[in-house]
Amino acid sequence: MKSLFWFRRDRRTQDNLALKKAAESSAELHTLFVFPQWLPNRSPLRQHSILESARSLDASLPTGLSVSVGNAAEEIASYCKQHSIERVFATRSYDTTGIAVQEEVQLALAESDTQLELIDSYHAVTPGTIRKDDGTPLKVYTPFYKRWYQNGWDAPVALDLASVSWASPGVSRWFQPTSEAPFQVIAGEQRALETFARFSEKVHRYHEDRNRTDLSGTSHLSHALAHGEIHPRTLLAQLGDSDGEEVFRKEIAWREFYADVLFHNPHTLHDYLEPRFAKMRFDDPDTDSKKLAAWKEGKTGYPIVDAAMRQLVQTGWMHNRARMIVASFLVKDLHFEWQIGARFFEEHLTDHDPASNSHGWQWTAGCGTDASPYYRVFNPVLQGEKFDPKGDYVRKFVPELRHISGPAVHQPWLLVDGDSGGYPPRIVDHASERDEALARLEEIKV
Repeated sequence: MKSLFWFRRDRRTQDNLALKKAAESSAELHTLFVFPQWLPNRSPLRQHSILESARSLDASLPTGLSVSVGNAAEEIASYCKQHSIERVFATRSYDTTGIAVQEEVQLALAESDTQLELIDSYHAVTPGTIRKDDGTPLKVYTPFYKRWYQNGWDAPVALDLASVSWASPGVSRWFQPTSEAPFQVIAGEQRALETFARFSEKVHRYHEDRNRTDLSGTSHLSHALAHGEIHPRTLLAQLGDSDGEEVFRKEIAWREFYADVLFHNPHTLHDYLEPRFAKMRFDDPDTDSKKLAAWKEGKTGYPIVDAAMRQLVQTGWMHNRARMIVASFLVKDLHFEWQIGARFFEEHLTDHDPASNSHGWQWTAGCGTDASPYYRVFNPVLQGEKFDPKGDYVRKFVPELRHISGPAVHQPWLLVDGDSGGYPPRIVDHASERDEALARLEEIKV
């Protein structure tokens, strides 16, 4: 049987159950990756991250990868017709957009009696699996984690590439980025495995270092997980029971929890899980465009916020603790809706994951599942002093403050020469805006 494997957010050859099933049941296996139509509307770094991920996959396949650009349903249906494909295999997506795309592909293939077989998922435990005793989904992380851990997950699967009857690429239409990347983006399965190997040497300190913005204490695997260059099963299979490994396992479970929540509540990709927060009084991004621009450009006058936003735009990544700080600042100091920040993250993050992005923002905004209470307003000065105690993170991304040594960098307005490097003044007073945020919360209380 001539089959096609449609690569999606699973750009790897190993521990790819859907690819293994396709290889085992095909006399001739074609492969295809379709660059999405929305890609030109993302930042150059995000464009290049997906391009380099596909290039790495192309290099890892014995005969290379077919690539195209456009509407997935149209491109896949056209390929199947041209090459007389009988069956298409792919990993099943459980996020809102992914489900819509695979349904469109299924309809397009049905017109030519070509079957779409969806297998496995991007997660260790398939979204929708973990439920309460009464069959309803869980809304709180801790009981979800306990059941998720008890449920367990399958062992990683291997594929002997030499045993597969690979077909030569039938189409080679590569995406052309709108501009050059500011630095060389390195991606792919091998890179992911090497990153995990390096992290494994220091995972025992993960529980102590992961919140420090000035340290390289995180796994740096979020990009690989978002692109499917490594499966969470691969990571979980090698984790032990040290404190650091246990906390890292729980962080993987947070990713799976948010995927489960989005699966059960597909509207929450862009809408509120807790609808009463939609009634809150928010500021207009058009009327207050200068404030929003200051946040996006890292010119709010709050060093930890500005360092984080510049890290995002310059590198395509932001430390997880910093994501919470800038999200709180946007929603509770500047009073903009969380969706504005989520869209900006989606544009720039090379590790963008739809469920984690939407529900991470809703967690900070107080309107998500098992969320941080809205009245918990992050103080950007205290957050900076706690998670960047020497100020190294700030000085790395905010050169206007490099003349200030030590933790004093978090309050440059207290120094005579604090603004001598051209650093902007604070655009808002945090204490006043905290009071305003809590007052707006009172307005929607029932």
